[in-house]
Amino acid sequence: MLTADPTQPDLPAIPSKRYFTIGEVSSLCDVKAHVLRYWEQEFEQIKPVKRNNRRYYQQQDIVIIRQIKDLLHNQGYTINGARQWFSSEQGSDESARYRQVIRQTIIELEEILKTLKTGS
Repeated sequence: MLTADPTQPDLPAIPSKRYFTIGEVSSLCDVKAHVLRYWEQEFEQIKPVKRNNRRYYQQQDIVIIRQIKDLLHNQGYTINGARQWFSSEQGSDESARYRQVIRQTIIELEEILKTLKTGS
C-alpha cells in the first residue's frame, strides 16, 4: 500500500492494486465522481481505462488527480492555470508526471524496510 501523500496528509494511502473504480478514486482523492469526470475532459493526463461503460483508474491517475486537486484547491490555480502548469512542468519532460508515483513508491519501500528492521 502506498503511503498517504506528504503534501496532502488528510488523504488516505493509495492501495497497491492495479485498477480502481470511480467510487474508490472519489474516496481516495476526496473529490466527487462528477468532478472526476469533468477533470477527465479538462486534463489529458487523466486517462482511465474504459470497459463496458465503466472507468478504471490506475495509481498514476490517482496521483495526477491529487496533484490537480492540490493545484486547484490549495494553491489557488484555475483550471486553465493548472492545465498550463501540467503543460510547462510536465509536458516538457515525458517522465515528469510519474515523479510523484516514484516518490510514493520510495516512501512505501522505506516504510517496508523500517518495518522489517523493527520486526513488526
